[in-house]
Amino acid sequence: MSERKYFGTDGVRGKVGQFPITPDFILKLGWAAGRVLAKQGTKQVIIGKDTRISGYMLESALEAGLAAAGLQATFLGPMPTPAVAYLTQTFRAEAGIVISASHNPYYDNGIKFFSAEGTKLPDDIELAIEAELEKDIECVESAQLGKAKRLVDAAGRYIEFCKSTFPNELSLSKLKIVIDCAHGATYHIAPSVFKELGAEVIAIGCQPNGLNINDQVGATDTRALQAKVLEEKADLGLGFDGDGDRIIMVDEFGNKVDGDQIAYIIARDALRRGELKGGVVGTLMTNLGMENGLKQLGIPFVRSKVGDRYVMEKLLEKGWKIGAENSGHVILLDKVTTGDAIVAALQVLASVVGSELSLNALASGMTLYPQVLENIRFAGNNDPLDTQAVKDAVTQVEAQLGDKGRVLLRKSGTEPLIRVMVEGEDAELVKNSALAIAEQVKKSC
Repeated sequence: MSERKYFGTDGVRGKVGQFPITPDFILKLGWAAGRVLAKQGTKQVIIGKDTRISGYMLESALEAGLAAAGLQATFLGPMPTPAVAYLTQTFRAEAGIVISASHNPYYDNGIKFFSAEGTKLPDDIELAIEAELEKDIECVESAQLGKAKRLVDAAGRYIEFCKSTFPNELSLSKLKIVIDCAHGATYHIAPSVFKELGAEVIAIGCQPNGLNINDQVGATDTRALQAKVLEEKADLGLGFDGDGDRIIMVDEFGNKVDGDQIAYIIARDALRRGELKGGVVGTLMTNLGMENGLKQLGIPFVRSKVGDRYVMEKLLEKGWKIGAENSGHVILLDKVTTGDAIVAALQVLASVVGSELSLNALASGMTLYPQVLENIRFAGNNDPLDTQAVKDAVTQVEAQLGDKGRVLLRKSGTEPLIRVMVEGEDAELVKNSALAIAEQVKKSC
């Protein structure tokens, strides 16, 4: 299969103002995507964004490109990524486009696409868009140019959808919940969902200014959420990332509950209700403790490559419904077509209310192995993962861990980083091993 030139594991992403996240390239990307995706005849593309300041510039560029290809742009304004997937389906649009760099800082941005079915684009469609990008823009006749409009009730529609995934017979009225929206796309959505289901909600990270998205808040930095849960003596906390497709929870004692634990809780609850269809898909990063915990319940488990698109591929291949990454992407195919943080949180809360157990009690069903992740910034043409010194360091650590742990080295699909992950029963050995391998990778960069 051909190598993709612009698309990474989650669309096209980079630093704003540097290629490819420049107005001229994004305009051409809109045109190229319009040419490839216009198949259903609706001529409509749904566009949502997170709260980054660059979103204004990029949505204007996208609109111009789509219009040149003869497609209408329907703007949602700031909306979570899964909301764009949902509304793309609802409106039978040709495609959905999200302007977001997810959990990255404000100075990054990206463009990701959803098909008419609300799923990530398959590789062959991305390659077809890349082929169009090599051509010169050809504008359609003036009478065929696309128009633009704004959908005014987008938030309300998505709030109602989220609420519909929570069991009718249950209520959140006995729960006090802290919600951290990372100053991102869920800021005007998540608090309403949980309030309308009866919870007492304390909201933080809900004052976006274009520059503070993911800045010491949300799923990627839960310290503020943990402190607020303890301060408010709340039952639990919910931490979303900038575009609302990742969820990290915090229990009543201030402990983090990650994507692995969330998927475990949801799978175990489905098993308890007799509604579990198949098993659970994790990734190469999924904690060994989750694998062992599911095994004890008799729930099948497989790993995919890292990235929610690969989790989705494996789910479809297996015909299963629950998939997750420990970073907080949780895909529940009986409810949604992509990772949805709010919907995943609601399923955990249904388990909390339905079982009358705390989040801490539910999460303690599985024991997480100590896991250390070191990120090494990587720039250059040589591949440090191919050097003998790095390979030797890995071999040495693997011999020390034996069958009580594992090592994983990989390049990030969204940032210029090499990730070194070591996991095992012995916390001290895991930490020292990760540092030793990371040091060798740095020397080889």
